[in-house]
Order: sequence, then structure tokens, then C-alpha cells
Amino acid sequence: MLIGVPAETSAGETRVAVTPETAKKLIAQGHRIRLQSGAGVAASATDAAYAAVGVEISDAAGALGAELVLKVRSPSAEELPLMQSGAALVGMLDPFHKPGLQALTDAKLTAFALEAAPRTTRAQSMDVLSSQANIAGYKAVMMAVDQYQRLFPMLMTAAGTIKAARVVILGVGVAGLQAIATAKRLGAVIEASDVRPSVKEQVESLGAKFIDVPYETAEEKEAAEGVGGYARPMPQSWLDRQKAEVAKRVAQADVVISTALIPGRAAPTLITAEMVQSMKPGSVIVDLAAGRGADGVGGNCPLTEAGQTVVKHGVTLIGETNLPARVAADSSALYARNVLDFLKLVLSKDASALTVDLEDDIVKACLMCRDGQLLRN
Repeated sequence: MLIGVPAETSAGETRVAVTPETAKKLIAQGHRIRLQSGAGVAASATDAAYAAVGVEISDAAGALGAELVLKVRSPSAEELPLMQSGAALVGMLDPFHKPGLQALTDAKLTAFALEAAPRTTRAQSMDVLSSQANIAGYKAVMMAVDQYQRLFPMLMTAAGTIKAARVVILGVGVAGLQAIATAKRLGAVIEASDVRPSVKEQVESLGAKFIDVPYETAEEKEAAEGVGGYARPMPQSWLDRQKAEVAKRVAQADVVISTALIPGRAAPTLITAEMVQSMKPGSVIVDLAAGRGADGVGGNCPLTEAGQTVVKHGVTLIGETNLPARVAADSSALYARNVLDFLKLVLSKDASALTVDLEDDIVKACLMCRDGQLLRN
């Protein structure tokens, strides 16, 4: 099968869907790969590196005109006309963005959104949300270190002692856990909060203190368990108590990293404007939910500005919306391996055709549209 790998056109997107490593494996399986010239350069993968493993170097039309197109982000309105009717598309296509999915449907593509894969053991190797969140959690800490005008570890010198930075992590999914691990390696004192009681043990195993908010009703406890590995909206009674506990910790923090997202919903507000005002001058907030707030600009903090680093009330707020793209080489390496594992489910063993097995729970969950029909409600 001819596989196309176009360069990403979304603003700030530096990742690539296929690396020389995964290209070599696909070619060994009998596929041809056509890559748009320069597609991997920002991810430290040159055209020469691809050509060395047998990849054809082409222009955008050549890559987008393949039978199977592999992307990081959904094709733009300018790219869609260059794709064949009936072609297959695999990428992070935003399964909750109905207009985008409708555009893919109208183009008569067979489109698979990798973010929709179930959070099951079998799907772990193709879990793009986890692989990219892992890198986002790491990069969030490094960006905080860059903006924070003090040291992270405690330092004892002849001139006096420097206290360790106090870091608060809000939301302990994959990104939050990686943020804890990274901040711990840098010597910070860490506290973390999450609505799910099951993560307490993980938090403490990484050397952080869990901000525990007891559950007072069965409804609160049931909501806290989450569904399919994702958090669920919590009852207001619990949120009010959590807010009070978090506010105390935020006021004492030097760095706050918030990662809370609920699929298909606006990001919850965890850091209010009043909390920001209570923080010490020079403190830093990294809001991984930037641009996902109810207003489409803020995130877990309403003062965050998507895509911007701003100072408000003496606190630096980092609103970077695509942290994995800041670590393009490793982000692409992990994403490309996720894609490679997914392709094993939808490509025939003789490398000649696409096979869509709707009895496979992963394939069925990721399939967004086919034969001009939108399959996602």
C-alpha cells in the first residue's frame, strides 16, 4: 500500500507521524512510503535519513494523494482537496470536533482518530493521549524552571540556605504523574490533587504528598472513581471543599502545574483569579488546559491566555497549548510507534489493502467516518 506522510500545517506543530525508524519497519512489511520534503526536519529527521531507509521524497500533493495518509493533526481545508476520495486517514483528528469530522466525511475518507482508542491494556501501545501527555508533563516542569527566578532544590551554602521550591500539581493523570516525577528529580517539595482516590498511592510512590479531600456521600465517591480511566465531573459539594483545600496550598506554592481535562467538556476551573492574587510574587503557573476553558482562551485558570506567557498579579502564567511540539523529536518517536501499532489492526498482512474489522473494539472506537457516513454521534 502507498502511505503518504505530509508535513503538518497547523500553527506551531513540529511533530511528524512517521520517523525513519517506523518507516523502515513499514517498508519491510511491503508498503511504499511517500514523504513530503521537510516533513520531519523540525523533529530532527532529515529527508536524507528517510531516503536512507527507502522513503520516497515528494511534495504535498504526492504525500496527500496516497491511499493511506498518516498525520499528527487533522488535514486543513486546503489539504483535503488533495486527498483521494475513499482514502484512509490516521491521526489525532479531535473526535469531539463535529465540524472537523463532517469535513472528513464530506471528503469521503475512512478516518481513524487515535485519541478515541479505549483506555484498555490491549490499546496501551497505541495510546497517543498517554504518550504525548507524558512528554507534556515533563516539559511543563522544564518551562516552569525556566520562568521561576529561584532554584528548585534546597541548597546549603556559606552564604546561607536556599529553600526547595514548593510545587503543586493539579490533576494526576499521565501528565501530572510525569510532572511529579520530573519536579522530584529536580529537588522540589511536591503536593498533588486529583478527584480520583485511586491515584493517591501513585502520587505518594513518586515522593509527593496527596491533597486528600474526604468524600461525604456515595454520589461523591462514585463520581471520583471515573470511567474508562478518565475523570468525571464531581458534585459541587465536594468541589467546594476541594477548592478550599487547594486554595491553601496554592497560596504557599512557588509553582503550580494544572493538567485537568475532561474529554468533550470545557476544562474545569481549578485556579481562580483570587488564588492567583494570593500567590507570592515571582510564582509560576503552567496551565496545560490552556485554550480549553469555557471561554476557549483560559484553561484551569481563567487568567491564562492560550498560546501566551503573561504576568498577572506578579505571577507568571504559561499558556502553551501544544507542549509535546516543544519536544518534537521524542514526541514524534513515541507518536510514530503508536501509529505503527494501530496500523497492525487495519492493514492486511500482505500490505495490499485496508481492513476495517468492526468487531475489534479499538478499530470501532477510532473509526470516525467511512463511505461518506459520519459514525461519531
